[in-house]
Amino acid sequence: MVKQQLLIMALAAVLALPAAAQKSKTEQSMERQGMVDIHTKDKTIQVSLMYSRADNFTGTVLYTDLRRAYLHPKAAAALAKAQKRLKQLRPDLSLKVYDAARPMSIQQKMWDKVKGTPKYFYVSNPARGGGLHNYGMAVDVTLCTLDGDTLDMGTKIDYMGRAAHIDAEAALVKSGRISRRALENRKLLREVMRYAGFKPLRTEWWHFNLISRATAKKYYKVIK
Repeated sequence: MVKQQLLIMALAAVLALPAAAQKSKTEQSMERQGMVDIHTKDKTIQVSLMYSRADNFTGTVLYTDLRRAYLHPKAAAALAKAQKRLKQLRPDLSLKVYDAARPMSIQQKMWDKVKGTPKYFYVSNPARGGGLHNYGMAVDVTLCTLDGDTLDMGTKIDYMGRAAHIDAEAALVKSGRISRRALENRKLLREVMRYAGFKPLRTEWWHFNLISRATAKKYYKVIK
């Protein structure tokens, strides 16, 4: 009986803690390094981090204690601007984030999966400074309904192949590899992201950078 009472008291104490105290070690580390939870900028942006699940190109869970999407404050503000623009154009839709700021330790695990394979150029090499995810200046994002159902984009996020390339879309539609609706959805995503200052990546319809890699290396710090 005494043990039960102590357990109840301990649980109540945890629930009474402020939200910051309940954040994971990785999330606390992100914040110490200057990253912000995107929901502090816009709570309506949906989040489903693909590397917190095993259904990604590595086949493993990489984010064991990360559930919130973090970005550099400038990138988080820009993403909120993109969401606002999307709501103006399509109130029935939302942005859905699949990956955002990424520690370099995770980048290394991704690189280890693809180095020496034909897929190597889809993942930034940590030895060369990594990519813009590692600065909190890139985001992997799609469109979804207000219920969270993702729209047809022609391929799943994380697909490593020509069907994900944005410079091949006309041929992909012509050949039937992706639908015209998927192309229109991709164009809408690019429209709202560009409106907010993001630039698309040629080989991944879901990936957007806020700044160049050279700018990141010069003025910002890598996330550890």
